[in-house]
This record gives sequence, structure tokens and C-alpha cells, in this order.
Amino acid sequence: MPVTLTERAAEHVRRQIAQHPSGAVGLRLGIKASGCSGFRYVVDYAEQVGEEDLVVEAHGVQVVVARRHVPFLEGTEVDFVRDGLNQRFDFRNPNARDLCGCGESFAV
Repeated sequence: MPVTLTERAAEHVRRQIAQHPSGAVGLRLGIKASGCSGFRYVVDYAEQVGEEDLVVEAHGVQVVVARRHVPFLEGTEVDFVRDGLNQRFDFRNPNARDLCGCGESFAV
């Protein structure tokens, strides 16, 4: 399976989708060339599923990934972390060989 969500991440996504005005169908996860290590994660609402998308379900949430990003995200687990007033998605990507110091980008 290319991407999984922890139960905590799935619950957060479900709450956010329920409040999304355009009727999102799930979570869109991808990558973008950027940052000091090469790539950064891109997280957005999936408002539709295209022909080039792969859809997986995790704890009742659809995760939509463009097929061209699957090799970079294969096996990634996404968690949702709260630390005081801060909250963020935490990516455990077995393909990441190097992370930048700020934690915003990775290299494969």
C-alpha cells in the first residue's frame, strides 16, 4: 500500500473534510521539488479523483495520490501530531534517505 494514515490522522482529516465547503472526497497527498533536500510534501483536499490518481482507503478516509508520486511515497505512514498549540502531519517515509534540518524537505 503506497500510503497509510494513523487513526489519529484519519480522524483529523475526517473532521476537516466535514467542514470543507466544496465537498472534498478525501485527502490529496503528493510531493513537489523544493526545499534544501530536494522534495517537500504537499497536502490538500481532494475535490475530485482523476484518471492518473491512485486512491487508497485508510480508516475510512480516501487518500488520493498521483501515480507519478507513488514511487516516492510508497510505504509512507502519515500521523497527526499535536504539541501544545502546534499541530502538524508527521510523515514516516521509508524512501527518505535524508531530511533537512528544519524537517520541511527530504531526499530519496
